Amino acid sequence: MKIILTHEVSGLGAAGDVVDVKDGYARNYLIPRNFAIRWTKGGEKDVEQIRRARKIHEIQTIEQANQIKAQLEGVKVRLAVRSGDSGRLFGSVTPADIASAIKASGGPEVDKRRIELGAPIKTLGAHETSVRLHPEVAAKVNIEVVSA
Repeated sequence: MKIILTHEVSGLGAAGDVVDVKDGYARNYLIPRNFAIRWTKGGEKDVEQIRRARKIHEIQTIEQANQIKAQLEGVKVRLAVRSGDSGRLFGSVTPADIASAIKASGGPEVDKRRIELGAPIKTLGAHETSVRLHPEVAAKVNIEVVSA
């Protein structure tokens, strides 16, 4: 199935790209989460608009991405969450929680869609996540999850 990406999807492409994917992946994952829309001749006109919006929001140069990377790696992020006696969380830490904790800790504002979690964070302690700032630059952010 041919689709137009509306958001960046790791391993697939950036917003505004027209890609071919399996029908089930598009129908069950990408389209319901608004990561993509079906490709049509009329939708082809939307591609240029999506690309213009992407240019406004994305980090333009590698130097700018490296500056933000230095800021992110220098900030200490503490995230207070509810947990049980054994140190397991009620639920898990989401990318939105991490983005707001980075901002609250004095770091730069980060889009939650750029935060990549290797595995769900469900325990207290120190965890490491990756923030994809630019196709060639990723920052490692250390997060300390503490009980609230």
